[in-house]
Amino acid sequence: MHPTPRTPTPRTPTRRTRVLVAAGVLAALAPLASCADASGQHKDEALGSKPAAAPVHKKAPPPGLPGMPPVLDPHDVYAADRPNRLSPVVKGFPSRVYVPNTNSNTVSVIDPKTYKVIETIPVGNQPQHVVPSWDLKTLWVNNDKGNTLTPIDPRTGKAGPTVDVHDPYNLYFTPDGKHAVVMASLDRELVFRDAHTMKRVKTVPVSCYGVNHADFSADGRYFIVSCEFSGELLKVDTAAMKVVGQEKLPYDGSMPQDVKISPDGKRFYIADMEADGVWILDGDKFTRPTLLPTGKGAHGLYVSRDSREMYISNRGEGSVSVFDFRANKLTKKWHLPDGGSPDMGGVSADGKVLWLSGRYNSEVYAIDTRTGEQLARIKVGSGPHGLAVYPQPGRYSLGHTGVFR
Repeated sequence: MHPTPRTPTPRTPTRRTRVLVAAGVLAALAPLASCADASGQHKDEALGSKPAAAPVHKKAPPPGLPGMPPVLDPHDVYAADRPNRLSPVVKGFPSRVYVPNTNSNTVSVIDPKTYKVIETIPVGNQPQHVVPSWDLKTLWVNNDKGNTLTPIDPRTGKAGPTVDVHDPYNLYFTPDGKHAVVMASLDRELVFRDAHTMKRVKTVPVSCYGVNHADFSADGRYFIVSCEFSGELLKVDTAAMKVVGQEKLPYDGSMPQDVKISPDGKRFYIADMEADGVWILDGDKFTRPTLLPTGKGAHGLYVSRDSREMYISNRGEGSVSVFDFRANKLTKKWHLPDGGSPDMGGVSADGKVLWLSGRYNSEVYAIDTRTGEQLARIKVGSGPHGLAVYPQPGRYSLGHTGVFR
């Protein structure tokens, strides 16, 4: 049995009465609140008083890795890499191209003005890459099977005493400048070392095989690593020095190579020499990537000085594909006359020349970035690999053959 409903007294309006009264008041006030004259100007503006401006809430850029130099432009991670924008640290360095010859155990030094080899420097066993240090003061030659690094002073071009580092296939630096990250490919390790002394700080074993290339997120808080021999990608927390994600690429037999982040920091590109293209990955979400076919043996990735294009070396067919970031598509393909095996390299300080090693042809290619014309074909030692064009614009180096911010 339901209780007898309570009858409201006349002094206490019912809920329905309150709602109707409130609605009537709002209806009466609405025309005053929205009234405008024929020009579209509100009456309070016509009387000379302006309504209070609505607060503008600008979305603050995500905080970067502690100690990392602030990003110059939140829309372009390569803003510091404009033509000839050299750091005061490197302004006195002579312009050179340093070519590690993997089979000859030497570094060929090319004068880019004359396209001539002006010196050959003996180094350790199987040099793979020439890597600019974070502070831009040293070039480190990665002697992989020699288990050493050879430092070269880019001011004088002279090599210093070797440093013992096991299995240094490739070398990167954290954006805060604290650590070097050794890509110990055969050891199946990422080894964090002091960026200056190269003393071991932390060893991170990995379950993938053949860690080789990487790039960092715009905020520096993580980096993406390619695993060449198991066709996988890793996501690594920079500060924690810990693998936080791992995935297999969706192509049977994938061999991922170079890694580059887009200027806006939203995507990563990973060259794959077996899938003959570039994987496009959302690094934040670390979801399944999509493949952009470019050419046989896609290998190296290099961003133009205006951040508009990316040059993709297709080692298996002797070509370079050009990707337009804004259009999100390939726009050109340049074929080397007489073929070749374009591999790793870099862009000249003025942005006019793309330098690439010819891995299987004992040569180096200089390519005009405006026309795709081959400017020079230079004989070097056997098995040229990760050459470094130096100096280049930028405030600091993240490693490899020259990834600058």
